[in-house]
Amino acid sequence: MLDIKQLRQAPDWAKTKLAARGVKPEEIDEVLALDEDRRAAIVKTEELKAQRNAVSGEIAQKKRNKENADEQIAAMRAVGQEISALDQQLATIEAKVQYILVRLPNFPADDVPMSMKEEDAREEYQWGTPRVFDFTPKAHFELGEALGILDFERAAKVSGSRFVYYKGAGARLERAVYNFFLDEHAKEGYTEVMTPYLVNADSMFGTGQFPKFTEDVYTITNEGEPLTLIPTAEVPLVNYYRGEIMDADKLPVSFTALSPAFRSEAGSAGRDTRGLIRMHQFNKVEMVKFCKPEDSWTELKRLVHDAEDLLQKLNLPYHVITLAAGDASFTSAKTNDLEVWLPAQDRYREISSCSNCTDFQARRAQIRYRDENGKPQLVHTLNGSGLAVGRAVAAILENYQNADGSVTIPNVLVPYMGGQTVITAEA
Repeated sequence: MLDIKQLRQAPDWAKTKLAARGVKPEEIDEVLALDEDRRAAIVKTEELKAQRNAVSGEIAQKKRNKENADEQIAAMRAVGQEISALDQQLATIEAKVQYILVRLPNFPADDVPMSMKEEDAREEYQWGTPRVFDFTPKAHFELGEALGILDFERAAKVSGSRFVYYKGAGARLERAVYNFFLDEHAKEGYTEVMTPYLVNADSMFGTGQFPKFTEDVYTITNEGEPLTLIPTAEVPLVNYYRGEIMDADKLPVSFTALSPAFRSEAGSAGRDTRGLIRMHQFNKVEMVKFCKPEDSWTELKRLVHDAEDLLQKLNLPYHVITLAAGDASFTSAKTNDLEVWLPAQDRYREISSCSNCTDFQARRAQIRYRDENGKPQLVHTLNGSGLAVGRAVAAILENYQNADGSVTIPNVLVPYMGGQTVITAEA
């Protein structure tokens, strides 16, 4: 959530920044007008309360002196009614301010392309050279179905579209991938966490999914309390410290977690309808960091490095881009996407988004630390996929496929596959 003080102190700057995220100037004007009304109401209320306190003393003195205080009592009764009306007015104004503030996205960082267009993302660099095939490469879903390791048809029968069964070597490959990811993150100092997969509305609010994106998730009711299936482990990981003051000496804190991710994919009709790219349920290894504000841009670079390291060890070509302001997530000040090469599509596809959310989530979730003067300050939070497991499996199948339809196992995964080096239809 944004700090109203930033809007108040630099409204034109705020309008320019947020315009690249689709926010109309009128929305800023509206919240600032309400904020002005709110502050005026507070001042008036405080003045009336001070007046009431002073006259209450006079009334008490008159009563002690056996003097008539009916006039003052009547006046104070009217003041009390005015204070009550102002309190109600103030509550209404504050609710309107809050309604707008919680729906405004984070300010984009200065080095982010200031555009609403996805195609205006800036490529930072490429790694690896896409393989040149001496045959026409197949899509991962064709390979998986032919090998008998992916079954979309039966998953559709059981659950609907955008679900899959992994079978045999496919299931083991998925497990090999996420175990490899977790082990590598542990080497980099991440603490592995097993999180709840259902979270309450306060947690969804804390990380910025609620109230703006309620249509993108699956929510159930448990004894009257709605619980949401997590769209990413970012939600339970960030909320681990919700409402707490962290130990400054232990910052930065780095968490990693494997979890399923549940997404309704609202608005994605007709996009990636086949394969593992856009699923309602998929596994993802998440990275989350908490740090002091002065360290967050360095931590973003480390986050990107840790995601890149996995792709490099798998020898999967990729590039790193900086998303345009309007294409980044609601909470992000800056997002670097890693996009892996998919030969069958002849293009790069997202496999990780690494974002610095600055103090945006911490303000919503009230996650703080004490500075050197003992004053509570908001931490900065960062998150990144490390990596999306299904998309990693898709990239492995496509990049490591052979002319006979078999798939070679990347060297780093062979130990996780029990020594198996090739997936064939007979395996």
